[in-house]
Amino acid sequence: MKAGMTILQTHNNQLEMDYGLFRVAAAVPRVKVADVAFNCGSICRLISQAEEKQASLVVFPELSVTGYSCLDLFGQDLLLTKSEEAVAAIADYTRGKQVTVVVGTPVRFRGRLYNCAAVIRNGGIKGIVPKIYLPTYAEFDEGRWFASGSDFLSEANTTCGRFVDDGKNFYRDGFDAIIRFAGQRCNISPNLLFTIGRATFGIEICEDFWTPIPPSSFLAPSGAQVIVNISASNEVMNKDRQRRELISNQSGRTVTGYVYCSAGFGESTMDTVYGGSAMVCEDGCILAENERFQMEDSFILADLDIQKLNLLRQKKNSFRGMAPDGTSACEYSNLYSRFDLGKAAPTDFASELFRKVEAHPFLPSGDPAEVSRCCKEILSIQSTGLATRIGHIGCKTAVIGISGGLDSTLALLVTCMAFDRLGLPRKDIIGITMPGLGTTSRTKSNAVDLMDALGVTSREISVVPAVEQHFKDIGHDPKVMDSTYENAQARERTQILMDTANQENGLVVGTGDLSELALGWCTYNGDHMSMYGVNASVPKTLIRHLVRWAAENVFNQPAEKGSRTASDILIDITETPISPELMPADSKGRIKQKTEDIIGPYELHDFFIYNFMRYGYSPSKIYFFACRAFKDSYDGETILKWLKKFCWRFFTQQFKRSCMPDGPKISEVSFSPRGDFRMVSDAQVHLWMDELEGLGS
Repeated sequence: MKAGMTILQTHNNQLEMDYGLFRVAAAVPRVKVADVAFNCGSICRLISQAEEKQASLVVFPELSVTGYSCLDLFGQDLLLTKSEEAVAAIADYTRGKQVTVVVGTPVRFRGRLYNCAAVIRNGGIKGIVPKIYLPTYAEFDEGRWFASGSDFLSEANTTCGRFVDDGKNFYRDGFDAIIRFAGQRCNISPNLLFTIGRATFGIEICEDFWTPIPPSSFLAPSGAQVIVNISASNEVMNKDRQRRELISNQSGRTVTGYVYCSAGFGESTMDTVYGGSAMVCEDGCILAENERFQMEDSFILADLDIQKLNLLRQKKNSFRGMAPDGTSACEYSNLYSRFDLGKAAPTDFASELFRKVEAHPFLPSGDPAEVSRCCKEILSIQSTGLATRIGHIGCKTAVIGISGGLDSTLALLVTCMAFDRLGLPRKDIIGITMPGLGTTSRTKSNAVDLMDALGVTSREISVVPAVEQHFKDIGHDPKVMDSTYENAQARERTQILMDTANQENGLVVGTGDLSELALGWCTYNGDHMSMYGVNASVPKTLIRHLVRWAAENVFNQPAEKGSRTASDILIDITETPISPELMPADSKGRIKQKTEDIIGPYELHDFFIYNFMRYGYSPSKIYFFACRAFKDSYDGETILKWLKKFCWRFFTQQFKRSCMPDGPKISEVSFSPRGDFRMVSDAQVHLWMDELEGLGS
């Protein structure tokens, strides 16, 4: 099936069809300095491309109608007259189109010239935003030709009225100036916001962005989820790196989608070179970026997630806080005029999606050095948290159940690192293997060999006699291999660990992970319980990754002759099927009870968890993105099956998370009832399950 197509066919409501997505384009046309007709043609050609790609907003560079490097030609009446006519032609070209255009042009007003962004939609000029900060340093001398948009920020310099076209009459409301430009009347002010569908955007121009407090810092808390920056930023060594970092950081700080578009080939190279940089960021992440120094037109597209940005802002109460001068965000918001430009362009996001959907959002990414840095940091957070807890309560030992599986292995590695930090001998870590009714030789030998390789104290205590006696005590037939059969083993193991900790003045280190907590895949008061859960905020997919990284980078010391190295053992553990081993092995002694056969692939569940918790996505939106992310691994039916399982288990198993032990927060997602996640244990799941009905059919 084509990923997500069924959803779009099933849901007729526009709010469901677009999933809160908003398609934007950044277009860098080839220009000719002062050749307005050529530039107008280039711009119109790229507008058509944006329309064909179903973009709702297309952004062009600063002064792209004339070329940025006209210098004293900006004092020529002919150039300014022709540029105004070109804007009128561009506006006329947009008639009947649903794409909104932002283009850079010089604008004359009251005997002064302004460097502006004109907002155009369906033949109309909807507003003009002048540049505020004019650079007059180094190679820049804009103050020679242009006046600052700050002229419009005081009531004394405005017409004392906002021009509004209600379809019948024009009226004024507010304090923006009104201008007649390119044959139309519209507002001109830096304080304009424009809404398309559910997305609101504001504009800053080039140098505005390089100031200590750029306009976007006020536009965003005043309602703009998208910031447009039309620019003419020249290229000098290392400037591109700084520019990328500033744009990315500003989009993260303002929780916005940031569309940046700068002048490129055709601008004068007399003293400067323009690379034509274009970039789209979202909440600190780069979604799309072009290759600079192209000799022809350059064009990029990205699908911004407006719904995600709104939810992140909603959760971040400091987003609409107080400015240093004591002014609230609401007060700043009152300074802006808002213009509704109509619906977003109809966009078939299912056919083509211009954003990467990360299949494994918890895993560190980037170059090997960045991945290594992230893994080291995660293990440092875990081990520092445990070391602090051990030091605070003054215990002498740590007690941990070692199964030979991923979770207990990572917990053991973290405990070793914590003891190393404290200068305590690893022999005071007591690792206990507790063979049960389903333990296999592979996991048992890995557990014992790993403890020997790491130098911790190893003990073996079988739970079989105690569990068999327990079955007799409660009258349970051991041939009935139900939840009682399984959970009795888990609880007996926890009892052994707790009592051993009492004997040894120790602390029981928990092994359970975030994925198991989300699904409730743990025995209440069994492996669910500990004295400090080091893995509580680490999902299963990340645990496998961390163990392998630790094997290659931390615990990679050579072993004694004839022994397996810790690294060899750890690699084998990462390749062992995930299982609680509470059911008997098969006839060949291999693991028969595989967790992912029962509850579903952990890579899917971790994807569900991240998007459900971090962004508050609905089940249908998670399904839509999952179909994109896993299109080469799972079909829609399989994804839907396990998504239903996730929703049902997530809600019904909250009671286990309501009383989970302490543990360090690692990622942006955490279930601690004392910190990140507060949910009643009897919340109903019907809304979420009902939305999934009909999907994939």
